[in-house]
Amino acid sequence: MTDVAIVGIGMHPFGRHEGVSGMEQGAIAVRAACKDAGVEWSDIQFAFGGSRAAGDPDRMVSMLGLTGIQFINVTNGCATGGSALFSAYNTIHSGLYDLGIAIGFDKHPRGAFSPAGPGGNGRNWYGGSGMALTTQFFAMKINRYMERYGITNDALARVAAKAFRNGEKNPMAWRRKPLTENEILQSPMLSYPLTQYMFCNPGEGGVALVLCRADIAHRYTRHPIYLRSAIVRSRRFGSFEVTAPSLSLEEGDGPTIDASKAAYEMAGLGPKDVDLAQLQDTESGAEIMHMAENGFCEHGEQEVMLANGETEIGGRFPVNTDGGCLANGEPIGASGLRQVYENVLQLRGDAGSRQVEGDPRVAYTHVYGAPGISGVTILSR
Repeated sequence: MTDVAIVGIGMHPFGRHEGVSGMEQGAIAVRAACKDAGVEWSDIQFAFGGSRAAGDPDRMVSMLGLTGIQFINVTNGCATGGSALFSAYNTIHSGLYDLGIAIGFDKHPRGAFSPAGPGGNGRNWYGGSGMALTTQFFAMKINRYMERYGITNDALARVAAKAFRNGEKNPMAWRRKPLTENEILQSPMLSYPLTQYMFCNPGEGGVALVLCRADIAHRYTRHPIYLRSAIVRSRRFGSFEVTAPSLSLEEGDGPTIDASKAAYEMAGLGPKDVDLAQLQDTESGAEIMHMAENGFCEHGEQEVMLANGETEIGGRFPVNTDGGCLANGEPIGASGLRQVYENVLQLRGDAGSRQVEGDPRVAYTHVYGAPGISGVTILSR
């Protein structure tokens, strides 16, 4: 089996871009990634692309060039970008191709994501009751978690304040105005205990990553970043997920725990080997829960870690150095690849004012989304 490296990265800024379609933003990211790798679109042998709301990615060839490329569309909730990367990784890892690209982009309308629930039989009983709104689901989930493990509202505010501070340092981020913890706590309550500034927003943006066989990576870059693992897992019975119609009496591990364990095993590494992480933070509570679910602390330890600044860029274990979903927003197709883009910058030493000190060598990404999907990658220099 062939090892895999990332040799080119490209990104269209996240946010709101009137007059620019989601697919155009994806094409801009592709051109930037190809330029970064020193290749032409015609050199790319295959592509996997994902988008929820901005059109079929394979139609992008009309903007990039009609080369006859194998181009496969991927959709997998918030793990769409991670799933495109997983597919590209395995295509090279299997030895089938040498050089390919993973693409993610989206352009969502303003407001919350659609509350349509499971089924497709014309009965929107779930969304009609309000239970499919992500604001309510995540509020219920973190409320229970806070009660169990002693997490406070102050911890929720600290997560969001950190995100906006980091976003200020990221030219690709949408929300770049720092907010104090008090401003976050006093913002309008959307779903207790989560206030307005503890949630991310549906948004726009695009990311592309060029991958190749590791043994030829130096043809394209002086600083290849190696993809040590790429894992996607779905939910088990008993896990509490965003479109679950009920909460089982029998509790089970969520897909994040399964994906995390599999990623560590594939990489031959453990949580203590990781220097920084990008964790899904669709709202403040998600980052807190995912710190433990990915093995970086025990449940309940997050309160002290956040109070001590351990997850800040200059802390012991930096989390969401680019501002995460809270500062960048969430274009579903691009969100997971944004995390990888940031980790590549960090491992190259090219993250500018948000660069993690201490010469980081291993970086971790995690996404989670409906209806209970989680994706994890581990990168190293």
